[in-house]
Amino acid sequence: MANLSNNITAFLNFLAFMCSIPIITSGTWLASKPDNECIHWLRWPIVFIGIAIMLVSLTGFVGAYWKKEGLLGVYLVCMAILIVLLLLLLVLAFVVTGPSGSYMVPGRAYREYRLQGFSYWLRDHITSADNWGNIRACLADSGICPRLNNQYVTAEHFFAAHLSPIQSGCCKPPTICGYQYMTPILWTNPTNAIVDADCSIWNNDPSQLCFNCDSCKAGLLGNLRKEWRKSNLILIITLVILIWVYLIGCCAYKNTLTKPHSKK
Repeated sequence: MANLSNNITAFLNFLAFMCSIPIITSGTWLASKPDNECIHWLRWPIVFIGIAIMLVSLTGFVGAYWKKEGLLGVYLVCMAILIVLLLLLLVLAFVVTGPSGSYMVPGRAYREYRLQGFSYWLRDHITSADNWGNIRACLADSGICPRLNNQYVTAEHFFAAHLSPIQSGCCKPPTICGYQYMTPILWTNPTNAIVDADCSIWNNDPSQLCFNCDSCKAGLLGNLRKEWRKSNLILIITLVILIWVYLIGCCAYKNTLTKPHSKK
């Protein structure tokens, strides 16, 4: 039974080791997105978690396969900490990314976004006055808006596009302002310029556009929510696997401690 438990633990830790690869890949994908590039402290947490899972799983595999009591002990402590941290990250991610802040616009395929529709924590930590200046400059330098000119030529084509939240919030004025389409980033003659503060903030200068608008801040949060929701699915599957690996690892550690030692 001891050998069976150890072998199962070794196999499951090898499986957890392999699971760390898509987690690291997912984290790298997140870090490469324009919004995460502009929010440095959000760029690498999933990558770090993937690397930690890889190292801890390798420790558990070696400890179980070669029946090393010390390594198994270290592995169990580190795995318990990792599971708690991963659980806390998932709870935080689901709580702060719950509200979407999006709404449909008549005659448009894309959605638009209200800043008040997102969680207070996200708004306070990402779009506050202390943080937005650097984020705004980073988004303006990313070139995400000028690229729309190469993708959409006519107004009909543009209005039928499924824009990303950042493109919808930062690269054009809110639809309610009544601006007339010229190009994806050139709009003129608003018919309802006082209905929303963002209407007067819009500027056709490619370095300005709506990067100072609340709709742009909301678009950034919409992008973050969409991307992190995709990554959460991978993290949930990983957490379930890690809990099973940990429970069986506890059995393997107990069996290792109680196995008969040969007498010299």
